[in-house]
Amino acid sequence: MKTSAVLLSISLALALHSAPGVAEESRVQTALTEAVAQGAGKLENLLDGALNLVGIRYRRGGGSVETGFDCSGYVGYVFREYLGLALPRTSYEIARLGSKIVDEELKPGDLVFFNTMRHSFSHVGIYLGDNRFVHSPRPGRAVRVEDMRESYWSRRYNGARRIDVEG
Repeated sequence: MKTSAVLLSISLALALHSAPGVAEESRVQTALTEAVAQGAGKLENLLDGALNLVGIRYRRGGGSVETGFDCSGYVGYVFREYLGLALPRTSYEIARLGSKIVDEELKPGDLVFFNTMRHSFSHVGIYLGDNRFVHSPRPGRAVRVEDMRESYWSRRYNGARRIDVEG
């Protein structure tokens, strides 16, 4: 994947909402496997699509361009629109998908999680590379790219998950 495409990718942050059951998690994992089997280019498409949403305003519970996005609504929208994959609604449930990865192995497209509401995995974004991620931060803000090394984010970082979107 080109570095320019990575720098144009969008990070998604997820807010808390009701969690799906075990059957739903299994369905999502199956859909993830199918997405991987469809071939190359999906990750680049995901990142480009995510970056095209930079500037869309934050809205609690929002999940569309018209209404605005909260963090999980943003991530869900990007995965649905650019991969055809429905993710769970909350950042906590999304954190249960994919593979845990160590910081040294972060790659563009990985999901990064933060403790912004006094509990783990309360916020999520999409890693772009070079310590940058894209997300929908909070009321009064819009989807934007930020540096994970900023003290606010580095103190709240919970880890990352990889959902393999390319074969």
